[in-house]
Amino acid sequence: MQNHIEIERTFEKKTAFRYVLDLPENYEKSSERFPLILFLHGMGQRGESFDDMKVYGMPKVAAERDIPAVVVSPVCPETTTWIEELDALHSLIIHAVREYRVDPECIYLTGLSMGGFGTWHLAEKYPYLFAAAAPICGGALHEFGFLDRIHRIAHLPVWTFHGAKDDVVPIERTQILVDRLRQEGGNVEFTVYPEADHDSWTETYDDPRLMDWLFRHRNTEVDLYRKG
Repeated sequence: MQNHIEIERTFEKKTAFRYVLDLPENYEKSSERFPLILFLHGMGQRGESFDDMKVYGMPKVAAERDIPAVVVSPVCPETTTWIEELDALHSLIIHAVREYRVDPECIYLTGLSMGGFGTWHLAEKYPYLFAAAAPICGGALHEFGFLDRIHRIAHLPVWTFHGAKDDVVPIERTQILVDRLRQEGGNVEFTVYPEADHDSWTETYDDPRLMDWLFRHRNTEVDLYRKG
């Protein structure tokens, strides 16, 4: 007969992120605090290189026009996904708030494909951290109870996007979240591109209305450390 021993120990997981930082043109000349946008890229941009992720999403937008915000775009390690790194992403946001002149009431979250999944899940895990969220062609692991927890972000402004002909992440992955969030009284807008396939991010990020929409929202009940 084996000895039965009950043990309790604490284990910590450390994740190293490399990230692209884009600062507003007037950042050095100003003493004001700026909004923070966290951008989560797709699965094809995982790894060690910055080059692949710079051609999509917020890094591309920031290279083409001045965004009046601090934009942080981390690179996901090749052996993991954003959903597995939610606590590490939260730590990255805390780091950015401390390191740069960020207005904690104006923290925004957006991502595409794998980053769209990460956007939904990060917002749900830290529902009092963000002022608004914009997931693109993503979804959630509703098979593991996400739909039962989606009420946690009913207060959060969400604008989500998807291509009707997406054969990588079917549009139903977003539709089921939108429907359930609306049932919970959520503040959600859903834009469908009738002719778009998986690439629904190019049209979304090229449209300046997305930035205008994000910046209209403030989170006056922000709590950087509360999970729910």
